[in-house]
Amino acid sequence: MLQLEHTKDTENKRNMEAKAILRNCPLSPRKMRLVADLVRGQRVERALNILQFNQKPAYAIYLSKLIKSGIANWGVINPDDRIEDGELFIKTIMVDGGVTMKRLRTAPQGRGYRIRKRSNHVTVIIDSLKNNNNETEA
Repeated sequence: MLQLEHTKDTENKRNMEAKAILRNCPLSPRKMRLVADLVRGQRVERALNILQFNQKPAYAIYLSKLIKSGIANWGVINPDDRIEDGELFIKTIMVDGGVTMKRLRTAPQGRGYRIRKRSNHVTVIIDSLKNNNNETEA
């Protein structure tokens, strides 16, 4: 369900970003994008606080778990750095449409109405502000 990916720079091995992917989340992508837009570009601590007190808790639970997984992935990629000192932020968050299950609901006069149960894929890339500052100075 979640994937780990390193992005290495040959000159600076500490410049790495962590990626976490949630696939086939059983919620509508349009509604998930509304919640994802709230945390895009935010620091990780602030993003988790925003999601904790969000008005759409079902969507926020999925995103907060995904962000925590991205933080853990960043810790695996950068074992020498502390997560607390890393000044992590959400570099990219993308919500793509997933599989749509089509169901029929009975309707009057022998008809059937189509119900579309949508799903989505969410991708989060987490990076450190320290790495970006060192990159711009060099």
